[in-house]
Amino acid sequence: MDLEDFMPLCALSVGECGRVERLLTDGAMRRRLLDIGLTEGTAVKCVGRSPGGDPAAYLIRGAVIAIRDKDASTVLLQGGASCRKRG
Repeated sequence: MDLEDFMPLCALSVGECGRVERLLTDGAMRRRLLDIGLTEGTAVKCVGRSPGGDPAAYLIRGAVIAIRDKDASTVLLQGGASCRKRG
C-alpha cells in the first residue's frame, strides 16, 4: 500500500474511527505518541474537538487524549476500520 491509501489522524471527524498504520515523525514527538498508545494496529476514535477546532480529543486504549492537528497529521490511519479490539 502507498501512503496515499491512508489518512492522517487529524482528518477524522467526531465519531469516526480508524486504526494506526504508521507514524511519520521521530524524536520526542514520536516517543510521546508511542507512550500514549499510538502503536500499529491501535483503534482510535475522534470523540470531540475544541470550539476552535484544534486540538481534537481521541479515545485511545480507553483514555481520552487531546492532540493538536499539527501532531495528529503525522499519524497515518486506515480509515473506516472497526474500533473494536482485535481478537
